[in-house]
Amino acid sequence: MTTAGNEKGTIDGTMQAEKDTATPDISVIVVTYNTATLIERCLASVLAATGVTADIRVVDNASSDGTAAVVRRDFPSIPCVENRENTGFAAANNQVLPDCTGRYVLFLNPDTEVKPSSLAAMVSFMDGHPAVGLAGARIVYPDGTPQWSVAYQYPSERYAREELRHLPGEIACVLGAAMIARADLVRTLGGFDDDYFLYGEDQDLCLRIRRAGFAIGVVDDAVVIHHGGHSEKDTQPAEVWKKKVHAEYLFYEKHYRPETIRRIRRADMIKAWWRMVTLRYFPFLEKDRARAKEKLEKYRVIYHAVRHYHGPESEG
Repeated sequence: MTTAGNEKGTIDGTMQAEKDTATPDISVIVVTYNTATLIERCLASVLAATGVTADIRVVDNASSDGTAAVVRRDFPSIPCVENRENTGFAAANNQVLPDCTGRYVLFLNPDTEVKPSSLAAMVSFMDGHPAVGLAGARIVYPDGTPQWSVAYQYPSERYAREELRHLPGEIACVLGAAMIARADLVRTLGGFDDDYFLYGEDQDLCLRIRRAGFAIGVVDDAVVIHHGGHSEKDTQPAEVWKKKVHAEYLFYEKHYRPETIRRIRRADMIKAWWRMVTLRYFPFLEKDRARAKEKLEKYRVIYHAVRHYHGPESEG
């Protein structure tokens, strides 16, 4: 892959003169947090991409495992911003968005590896589909099996039909592990909403792009391997579920009416309560007792998180 400007980055970090000084096709942003064991494969795969010109930027969110040092040592040609504290995924992406020079911007997770032709496939798709504002890749697990990466409904959409009428396209959102978007459009929208710390920012951006009149797409020819879950590997499952509930209700606050959120909240509490009852008093319905215990804890966390939620819709 040819990097933007006068340099061409190679995997060993050396620099070569490059004649092409035109606007790059794509700017790649990688936000890292304790991914020292994965970031080298991610960046090497981007540099090995063919058929595109690109600039690459890394933002490290105060990793404690030496992630930023790996980037500085092995990829000295790639700018790496080192935050003193973890500002969250959304804010870290926004931090370097104004510096991106590509026609498109690719938000790429550090626990991914892109196939050599994937970036070119993404750029070609966006060039050929001007009505699409953002598109996801075909995400696969390391063994090649497909990973969920496309949603056709937003969370609890059945309660929010009125709020979500007349949106362009059929796809609601794509997995944030690898998303390409029109750079000017994303900047006009202010980037990600940095009220989201982790989780939910991808579906929020997708909805705002659709409300701006653009559809969401998927590039089937762009294959991206996603290892997944690395940034939260040391977080207790209960804490992960709390974060997910918080992100989901933040999404509701921003996009749904208060009366809609009240209905969703009641439904979530009833569902969680019923699952707790069945898992506690009828555990034999679950063949795997350990799995049943995990599910019980999950729904307990969800129930209490929703019950004690104090958004503007919770009054009355």
